[in-house]
Amino acid sequence: MPTREARLLAVARKTLPPAIAERWISLIRPAVRLRPAGRGDRVVGRLGGCPSVPDDFEWPVWTGEGSLSFVASVDCAKLPRESIDLALPTSGTLLFFYFDDTLGYFDPDHPPRTVGKWDPQSLTAGSRVIHIPAGVPAAEREPPADIEPYDWVPLAASPRLTGPDWSHPAFRAACRDLPKDELSFFDDHANGDAFMAALAATVPSPAHQIGGYAFPIQDAVELDVACAHLGVDGARGDRASPAVCEEARRWVVLAQIDSDDATGMMWGDAGRLHWLIRPADLAAGRFGASSFTWQCG
Repeated sequence: MPTREARLLAVARKTLPPAIAERWISLIRPAVRLRPAGRGDRVVGRLGGCPSVPDDFEWPVWTGEGSLSFVASVDCAKLPRESIDLALPTSGTLLFFYFDDTLGYFDPDHPPRTVGKWDPQSLTAGSRVIHIPAGVPAAEREPPADIEPYDWVPLAASPRLTGPDWSHPAFRAACRDLPKDELSFFDDHANGDAFMAALAATVPSPAHQIGGYAFPIQDAVELDVACAHLGVDGARGDRASPAVCEEARRWVVLAQIDSDDATGMMWGDAGRLHWLIRPADLAAGRFGASSFTWQCG
């Protein structure tokens, strides 16, 4: 059976010209896959259910819209550190919340706003990452009455390797100094389709993970966040402005949570949620500075 690295090398060398393939390979990063825990697996977190929080925990709310749903938790001390190249806390628990407008009991005359890149303010108001330090007494908390919990699934961790997607600004930047005739490969979108289809075959399903590169359904998720933070609506993908690409490269993926039938999580049309953060904010434990986007087909 091919190793994780061999599979990614094969994707690059079969679908990209040699010089571009080697630039892409140089960007490969480790990640932690989160998968349903089986018998004998070490449980590192959970999807859904009720979060364990301190007595004084204030449930996150989008003011004027409603309570955020608890999506996932991860015990930082139990993650395989060799599969993380982020400055994650070495202890404590990370909790991920999202405003899911399909779950609440809302007034039909006043439908809630939907979190999305079309509404930049919603990306921070409608999502949250919270770190509960180790040693703080915590107990499971039922969610507020305006939302229902997702079904609970315990999670185990497996190491995996990830590479940037076709539109990722780091990939494009790594190739910038190549001759024009080689860069013309990027002009044909059929080349990108073939590359992304091959890359998709290496992505486990459901694609829950910590760190690494996201696997987007549309353009690179970093571009979504960059546009939101710059307050621009501009062209996407290979037409993104230099300013958007520069801002996008300042962000890293913290977590990706896929749609998952086992939990009742369905993000639009089988979409994925993505939490991102700047490395300096992550190193300083400023999880309130994280951002968010989601994509679906």
